[in-house]
Parts: sequence; C-alpha cells; structure tokens
Amino acid sequence: MSTALLDVKGLKSGYGAVEVLRGVDVQVMPGELVALLGSNGAGKTTLNHTLSGLVATRAGQVQFDGHDLTGQHSQQVVLRGLIQVPEGRKVFPNLSVHENLELGAFTRGRERRAHNLERVYETFPRLKERVAQLAGTLSGGEQQMLAIGRGLMAEPRLLILDEPSLGLSPLLVEEMFGLIAQLRSSGLAVLLVEQNVGQSLDIADRAYVMENGLIRFSGTPADLLASDTLRQAYLGMA
Repeated sequence: MSTALLDVKGLKSGYGAVEVLRGVDVQVMPGELVALLGSNGAGKTTLNHTLSGLVATRAGQVQFDGHDLTGQHSQQVVLRGLIQVPEGRKVFPNLSVHENLELGAFTRGRERRAHNLERVYETFPRLKERVAQLAGTLSGGEQQMLAIGRGLMAEPRLLILDEPSLGLSPLLVEEMFGLIAQLRSSGLAVLLVEQNVGQSLDIADRAYVMENGLIRFSGTPADLLASDTLRQAYLGMA
C-alpha cells in the first residue's frame, strides 16, 4: 500500500472554550478522491480550517506529503501544496476573472502562472469567455468554477473542496460533480467535503462520515451504502 499523501491522526481543535474536533483520523492517498460527509455542525469546515492552518491545532498530528504540518502557518501549508477552495466561493467580486485567477498563484505556482492559466481555461471554457468580467457579476456556478480554478493555479498536491455544490441548481450540481470527477481522473487528489451524499458517493474512492467532531465511519461508498444503520443514522437515507 502506498504512503498516504495526507495522514491526520487524533486531531483536536476548536474555538475558545469549545472543542469541535475531538480526535479525528483521516487519510487521503495520492490521486484519491475522498468524500467527507456529515450534517451542518458536524465539524467538517473546522477540519478544513485546521488542516489549512486557519484554526490552531490543540492535539494530534497532520502529516502531508512526508512533512509535519501540525500547527504550521497557512502560508506554509499552501507552499506544500495543500490548497482549500472554501465554502461560499469567496471570490473577489470587484476583480476580474483573470485577476482572481492570478491571485491563486500568489504564494505557489507563480513561475508557471501563464501555463496554469491556460490549463484552467481549458478545464473551464466558460471562464475564458468571461476573462475580463468582474467576478461579482458571474452566476453562482461560474463563481464556483472560478474558485476552483483559483485553487488550481496554486498547483495543488491535494485540493480540498468545501461544499462546492452549495446553492447551485440541480443542473449545475450535476455539472460540478462531473468537473470534480474530471479533476480526479487527471491524477489530482481531492478531499470533497459535502452534504450532497448521493453524488459524492458516486464519484468517491472512499468516504468518511463525521458527526459531532468525530469520524463515525470510514470505508468505501459500497460499504457505507450497504449498511442500513449507517445510511439511516448518519446520512438520512432510507
């Protein structure tokens, strides 16, 4: 078995006196698409922020690509190639599509910025059609494409996608999951953090279910769907 790209053990973190993560273990292998599922308040975004150095680690360890990133500053995390596309897109509305994408290469990938821009435009042709348009005037789906494209500009070894289908129409959700599957097919490792259970499991190699700051399930999508107890208790599926 190959060495994990991301290896999280016993991770604890939170805000003030509130402990949100209570000992989380997660692994992502090179080139793997892993779905992290759970309801609102389960701790998924806190895990993302802790991995990215935006929330302090209280206990546990984060190993990434052979390096100890536990407690590292967010800039060091990005330099190693662990890139997060945050929930809610967080594009810069008063900057153009092109300017938003260029900002993605500010810390990592600057030397190959022009090459990576072309790759992003190949992946998202709609962005190339709107290269000079202000990001704030794009549709929700286009803004999500822009947010992912900005993440790709940093040449990620692992791309964390936090609720990429949030607020999108059913048609755009279908398109978005197709694009995510395409990224995985290109060899990019992806940690997909989602509430959209069905479509996440359709494209994932493995899945975790998080509840109350703990991992309650780890295994293949088939294993998860085969358990009536897990489907009903943690996914709300009959």
